[in-house]
Amino acid sequence: MKPIKTLLLILFAALVFTACKKDRPEEQLPLPTITNLEIGSGNNGQGIIGRDFHLDMDVTAGDRINTVQVIISQKKGVTYPSNWSFGLTWTEFKGVRNTNVHKHFTIPKEAAAGEYDFIIKVTDENGTLLEEKHPINLVTAESLPVNPQMYSLMLEKMDKGFVYVLNRGFMLGDDKGYSKNEKLRAYVDISKVKGDGIMYNILVKKSAGHFPESVDKIDFSKVIVTDMREHAGVTATNTFTNYVGLPNFSPKEFQIGALADNNTPSIAIGGEKAWANGEYYFGVVYTNKTYNMSAHYYIPLSIKGF
Repeated sequence: MKPIKTLLLILFAALVFTACKKDRPEEQLPLPTITNLEIGSGNNGQGIIGRDFHLDMDVTAGDRINTVQVIISQKKGVTYPSNWSFGLTWTEFKGVRNTNVHKHFTIPKEAAAGEYDFIIKVTDENGTLLEEKHPINLVTAESLPVNPQMYSLMLEKMDKGFVYVLNRGFMLGDDKGYSKNEKLRAYVDISKVKGDGIMYNILVKKSAGHFPESVDKIDFSKVIVTDMREHAGVTATNTFTNYVGLPNFSPKEFQIGALADNNTPSIAIGGEKAWANGEYYFGVVYTNKTYNMSAHYYIPLSIKGF
């Protein structure tokens, strides 16, 4: 009888354990999260066929990131000229708990204009998957009301010559930068704009890691403004310049080592952006405020004498 009693007790305990297990909800593994998402220039949700596309987001894993993937897919119920989809997967974030995903890629020329789904998938090493779907509009460059692009840039070391000319590289031999008290001047043209827009020319330390792609992303505690210009109420698509048709018909001069920049109003140069020897970038950042489209361009240079 004793062995039978023992067996019954074991069976009873097993039944109780199974019942308790069924009553307890399955443990939910934490999902990855996405914040500060930007799809397209200025987060305008638009991609230009055959051109560069901007994606930026902060990703936090539930455990650790495995892969990050984007897919551009045709919407259900919408008729397209042909079947087409596009996808990219990035594995360089594997094993990271949280990261900034800042990517640029080209929208293939085979894509047809229209509304699509922009799908973001983040897989976690814990086995979970986060999937978000956002609308995106693919357009041709010819259909845009404005299409701001860097048309011309000439960076001058005053009284010595041009340091840089767009499409020709550095012009002063091995001298690819500026020394303290030398004067910088930049001649800039942004093509295919109208309406209202604003442009900043900036110097930023390479070590700052701050290379804004639109005016609203500029952190003025990290950049030195060498020139700032605006246009307003331009009715026909035109080229915007900082040296023709504006007061003085000349770009602003800027001395390396100045105590304040050429912003309006000017900002003292100190703190994170205090002058130092080393690697810098000269950048042009333009945003068309009427159509929420931006253009940017950066070139490396050095600064010494501090």
